[in-house]
Amino acid sequence: MSARTIRVLIVDDSLVAREMLAQILSTDPEIDVVGMVRDGQEAIDAVAQLRPDLVTMDIHMPKVDGLEATEKIMAYTPTPILVVSSSVYGEGMGRAFDALARGALEVIKKPEPRDWADLETIGKEVIRKVKVLSRIRVITHITGRRPKPSPHTLGTPTGPTRLGGRSMVAIGSSTGGPSALLAILGRLTPEFPVPIVIAQHIADGFVPGLVSWLDSGCKISVREAKPGQDVEPGAAYLAPTGRNLSMDGLTIRHTEPLEGQLYIPSADTLFESVARSVGRSAVGVILTGMGADGARGLKYLHDIGGATIAQDEKTSTVWGMPKAAADLGGVDTVLPVHGIAEEILRLVEG
Repeated sequence: MSARTIRVLIVDDSLVAREMLAQILSTDPEIDVVGMVRDGQEAIDAVAQLRPDLVTMDIHMPKVDGLEATEKIMAYTPTPILVVSSSVYGEGMGRAFDALARGALEVIKKPEPRDWADLETIGKEVIRKVKVLSRIRVITHITGRRPKPSPHTLGTPTGPTRLGGRSMVAIGSSTGGPSALLAILGRLTPEFPVPIVIAQHIADGFVPGLVSWLDSGCKISVREAKPGQDVEPGAAYLAPTGRNLSMDGLTIRHTEPLEGQLYIPSADTLFESVARSVGRSAVGVILTGMGADGARGLKYLHDIGGATIAQDEKTSTVWGMPKAAADLGGVDTVLPVHGIAEEILRLVEG
């Protein structure tokens, strides 16, 4: 067995789903499926015994579900967890994001029987996720240890609106981003005086669920960005699946990804368009995530006089994007995630 072999535990109550994931992963010689279990309690026990490099975790299971299993694993035997969920739509869609808040790293849509014909294409993305996420050094994550977002902590701002002072906040995030976004947006009141636009890297199909999950946990309005729509104060707009979000003044535009673009939507595209649209009155924020997307765009915004903030290493799931931006010299302030909302409010108050 190669020293580079990635040991994976598959957790799913569906035999078909377990077999499909196992078949996908077995096509790569660098991945070894070391176990397959049917519920959350079996997952907790298997992680403690097998010590895999990564767990693929279903959410809806009998006995102990994926949320509780994720919480227990991250509290006692921290291991990278990739949520593989069928809950893209419907009442259960927010539960996949609840798992991220408990320490899971990312979420992808579960392959289904009708996907057998397209197994190769689906498999490439699953394998890529497994390889990338298995390298992340996760930490103990006990729900309730960190301060919970409180929309009442920050008072109603009395400073300038978008007609003066700061006029727009742009945020770029990736792995670990949903929880970081909730920690920030959940501390703002409906009277927040400027619009917020967001580029969050996420698997196809999960934007509506993420929007709903964030909106339910925030006092401000969280919406999916629609082309041609004008952004409004007191609202946050998330980029759509598969396209880049850019701003034309206060109007939302969607653009096609560039050839070879790895991360979609692009934080670089968002930051650069906001810089061109509102200039030095913009605030740019770069959060947890792998790679360097957003670093170039944040530097451009910084260089024209915009205010820029990066999440710190300690509170980042992956300190890749914030570090890349800081290394380029594009960051004014580095803060823990629970201090970012206060700094944004200070800036927009002028």
